[in-house]
Amino acid sequence: MQHSASRLILHACSASPLKLDFMGTKVGFSVKRNCATLCELTRTEVNSRQIAKGNASMGKNFSNNLRFLCADHGSISQICREIGINRQQFNRYLNGTSVPSAHNLRRIARHFGLTEELLFLPTSKFQETQMGARPDHEVGPDERFLAPYRGQQKNLRRYLGFYHSYFCTPSWEGRIFCSLVRLSEKDGMITSRSYENATSRDKSIHQISKYNGLVTMRGNRIFVTEHESAREGSIAQTILYSAQRQQLKYLRGMTMGLAWRPHPHPYSARTIWKRLSERVSAREAIAASGIYSAQSFQIDPTVRKFLSEPSGVTSLTSLEKT
Repeated sequence: MQHSASRLILHACSASPLKLDFMGTKVGFSVKRNCATLCELTRTEVNSRQIAKGNASMGKNFSNNLRFLCADHGSISQICREIGINRQQFNRYLNGTSVPSAHNLRRIARHFGLTEELLFLPTSKFQETQMGARPDHEVGPDERFLAPYRGQQKNLRRYLGFYHSYFCTPSWEGRIFCSLVRLSEKDGMITSRSYENATSRDKSIHQISKYNGLVTMRGNRIFVTEHESAREGSIAQTILYSAQRQQLKYLRGMTMGLAWRPHPHPYSARTIWKRLSERVSAREAIAASGIYSAQSFQIDPTVRKFLSEPSGVTSLTSLEKT
């Protein structure tokens, strides 16, 4: 840089006017204009290079930070669909070969619930802001457990509402169990509330159970962790997915819980949730909960077909027999 500037000054001290090519621009001047012009041009070149270097550093920070965010928010394809950005273009942002326009930057920031400025922080500083400034040993076990359930409103808002959850359980062998589930938003988290109500044919057994839980999304899977309200109640885990992103009527997956008869033992089973229309009243939704014959025509054919496929129920008892 100093050598380049020296050549310019030597040329400027010659008697004849000059026309120099400075950064692609023809510049004409004479000695009478003194060296002020040259000094200004030299400063411009230095500033331009510094700006270019700074932009490259910010672009690298952005790509590193974007990769960090995507690692916690599931598949890249899903993120692109939710933001509304072409996957190929988004890959260039991840690779650091391109920086988004102001419009796309705003959309990306909104998707992750961040300010645009935060996305350009140095990577180490950015990760501190996302993971919390407190050292890990100062974070209690309750906070570490709850962390995956925070900030899920954007991912799960489209799934909020009432569902009938259908599954088979050893407690009611050969029958389909239908419970009522509500997903809602409370205190910055997505919560679940489940209500089970079943009566045996001879009316000798009447089961009523209530569960409260938390919901999160990882990749394109929905995780529901519930705790039974009764004293020393069991804990259930359900993993769901939507066969098609635009299809919200059915959520399919697996559920794992504790069968209470003929003796308490853990089991896992297929489950399918059917979203209830807003026209269905709470009274109607509760009344439809209960146990049904596996061939009952009161059960949606899609539900019957899914639950009748192989591996419908797996319990510890059946595993012990193999």
